Amino acid sequence: MQAFGTLRPIEQHELELMLGWRNAPNVRANMYTRHEISWDEHLAWWSRVQQRDDQKYYMYESDGIPLGIVGFVGIDRASENSSWAFYASPEAPKGTGSKMEYLALECAFNQLGLHKLHCEVLAFNAPVIKLHQKFGFSVEGILREHHKINQDFVDIYRLGLLATEWAEKSTEMLNKLVKISGKNV
Repeated sequence: MQAFGTLRPIEQHELELMLGWRNAPNVRANMYTRHEISWDEHLAWWSRVQQRDDQKYYMYESDGIPLGIVGFVGIDRASENSSWAFYASPEAPKGTGSKMEYLALECAFNQLGLHKLHCEVLAFNAPVIKLHQKFGFSVEGILREHHKINQDFVDIYRLGLLATEWAEKSTEMLNKLVKISGKNV
């Protein structure tokens, strides 16, 4: 799927770039961890990630330019499921999220061999909930007032997608992305 970019391993020299994106106010606003992450905290987290086989993180790159991060966490090989999340560079062009999501779903079901992919989204992040639904995710539940931000409690949407559902939806989404991007696959 080179026309839409690629997911590849994150290189050590890209950790600073990754941290800069993660600390961008518009990214932090939609995450559980909302404080500005220090360099030492980031390196300690990355070191822990490298020692685990139930987490995989990828750099999304298009035309040789790094534009975002895709992460699979809590990969359960026995039950063939995982949680996932992604975020784009604040400078990423419009449509980057859709390309990242397509590649992430292809990776989850065709490379990692998952049966199910799931995620949690803060309720006020309606654009991401709608994006996931466009790709075939179903709302599996709402954890009411589950997460506290400052003095307010917010709902968490739990969404899930099965490999069989993605198999039915993937060609449609590929065709939409081809049409939008104007690139041949």
